[in-house]
Amino acid sequence: MTKILLKVSLRYGVAAGVLAFVLLIMMYYLGQHPLLISPFLDFRVLLFGIFIFFALKEFRDYFQAGELHLWQGMLGGLIVILVATTLASGFMYLFGTLEEEFLNSYIVQITAYVKSFPKEDIDRIGKDIYERNLKALPTTNMSALAITYFMQGLVIGFFVNIILSVSLRRQPKP
Repeated sequence: MTKILLKVSLRYGVAAGVLAFVLLIMMYYLGQHPLLISPFLDFRVLLFGIFIFFALKEFRDYFQAGELHLWQGMLGGLIVILVATTLASGFMYLFGTLEEEFLNSYIVQITAYVKSFPKEDIDRIGKDIYERNLKALPTTNMSALAITYFMQGLVIGFFVNIILSVSLRRQPKP
């Protein structure tokens, strides 16, 4: 059964990764840089939710006779997240190396955002840390952005996966 779970989760993970990349590109060309959106409002929350839900539901209903253990849900969701996040981050890295303006616009927009911090926020962060981070922004590269995107995807997916694995779990009746 683990082989079937792997197969179903891989299929949904690939679809989610490709769709995440397409949405990322669409947002960029529509004028909203996708890496400047708060992770709490990120489209991946909904995207992961949909694909994990359908992957676990398909596995539970069609291959497990309506039963799904928590560990199966967590494993299936983890596979979906890892595959989707790896694909989307890899495609984003390739896109960013081909489309130089992707990285440049990110640096310009994030620099303007950081410079707009109120004095109270700068004091809370620490002036030296603030200035060090501001000076480091022009040296940002696509590898750093892809790794950040990957890590954010893992964190987002982890919480979505827990909620859905618990929600969809069904134990055999004694």
